[in-house]
Amino acid sequence: MDKDQVIARIAEHYEGIIRLLGDDPSRHGLEKTPVRAAKALYYATQGYRENADDIMKSAIFEYAGSQMVIVKDIEFYSFCEHHILPFFGRVSVGYIPDGEMIGLSKLARAVNVYARRLQVQERLTAEICASISRSLHTKGVIVACNAQHLCMKMRGVEKQDSSTTTIEYNGLFSTPEMRAEFFSLLRDIH
Repeated sequence: MDKDQVIARIAEHYEGIIRLLGDDPSRHGLEKTPVRAAKALYYATQGYRENADDIMKSAIFEYAGSQMVIVKDIEFYSFCEHHILPFFGRVSVGYIPDGEMIGLSKLARAVNVYARRLQVQERLTAEICASISRSLHTKGVIVACNAQHLCMKMRGVEKQDSSTTTIEYNGLFSTPEMRAEFFSLLRDIH
């Protein structure tokens, strides 16, 4: 099925949902909503049609250094797979090169690939870490993700100021000292 066919099918479902909610999808103001919503959802879930490993492997370069590389505060937007409500936040990635480095924008693109799926924050963090580890020779990778979840803010417990932090790491970041250095650098870098 091509993109236009997928969007048309999703739009049909949105039209049905609008009816089930008690409104008329043909009324002024809603007449184009099913198609607009379908296009928005298709775009917001583009991660299903992309491969993070391929994206990252397209920009790997030799690197003789061995110190930590950090990309801080990569913003992301995702949908909670439990309620299909948005969650959003920032991801910070650190890695210790082992003869290779990656084009920095590719790390942000990899974050988008995994975020733009129905997702849970814990798996998002783990998938980013695993993908970097598969794609790039490193001595260790660490990923820290902090997010706010609309499923907690606008329904259920309705806690407006809550946020969730998840961390995934491997290699040299398995030591408390390396994790402490990473988090110290995150605080100190402006």
